[in-house]
Amino acid sequence: MMSTGAVELSSPPPAQLPGDGGEAMLRMSFLDHLQEMRSRIVKMVLGLLAAGMISLTFVNQLWRLIASPAVEALTSLGIRPPTLKAITPMEQFNVIWVKLPFLCALFIASPWVVYQIWAFISPGLYKRERRYAAPFILCSAGLFIMGGAFAYFVAFRFTLTFLLGIGVGNYVDPMVSIGEYFDLFVNVTLGVALVFEMPVVIFFLTLLRVVSPAFLVKHSRYAILGIFVVAAIVTPTPDAFNMLLFALPMCLLFYVGLFAGYILVLKREGRRFPWNKVLMIGGIAMVALGVVLYFAAMHYKLHPVSHWPLLMR
Repeated sequence: MMSTGAVELSSPPPAQLPGDGGEAMLRMSFLDHLQEMRSRIVKMVLGLLAAGMISLTFVNQLWRLIASPAVEALTSLGIRPPTLKAITPMEQFNVIWVKLPFLCALFIASPWVVYQIWAFISPGLYKRERRYAAPFILCSAGLFIMGGAFAYFVAFRFTLTFLLGIGVGNYVDPMVSIGEYFDLFVNVTLGVALVFEMPVVIFFLTLLRVVSPAFLVKHSRYAILGIFVVAAIVTPTPDAFNMLLFALPMCLLFYVGLFAGYILVLKREGRRFPWNKVLMIGGIAMVALGVVLYFAAMHYKLHPVSHWPLLMR
């Protein structure tokens, strides 16, 4: 017999998908996903705007930092005065006061942006996998910043010196536009910074069971080939030295990500990695390498300097 009273309608609770070991993960509707994505994107943009406003207060100091590789390269080539040229009236404003703060905001707000990405995808993970939130955020943002630092201190400086040195002494006097210089700086810096995310991508794909360390090891030769192809595309110079300067760190990062994925698989299977033995062997190898470098430096009469390559005659 049906009741004649008012019936209160309420939406059903979010459904739970069963997981391994009795765990569950949240199932969201398509509209819920869109609403969550919109919320996270808005928060990312607000974080970038706040970081951009902070960058604007130090814009002159930041520009001197960005321009110093060009000044050093031009000085080493004997170009006087070692300055960048503004071709159009608005060029320096667009670069220094618009593009530069946005570029700095990407690095300053990178932990916040990575956190928003993790917060969006975490409902689709099991409870035990959500514990990787802090390592994921720290490693992703840290590798992004490290990639930018590597590009600034090593890759970009070698590339710029090589490019500006072409034709010098053969009736060619380089005149560097501030806009072209900054575009090259952004391409190299962001390209290398994104490449440094490779270990995180490999670990995350292993976490989602898209790939496995065994699969990556079996097809590592194709991965190495792809890395050299990407390095050849990213490198703005045609010489092999600069391509190796990009490719070798990428290969190292590939194996770092593979190792992290292997640790994850061992943990899933209830096995432990022999850290003590590996650390002991690695320590012995580092000491042996240090001894070899010391005697090599003594033999070739090298001394440490404050700039790359850190050792000179």
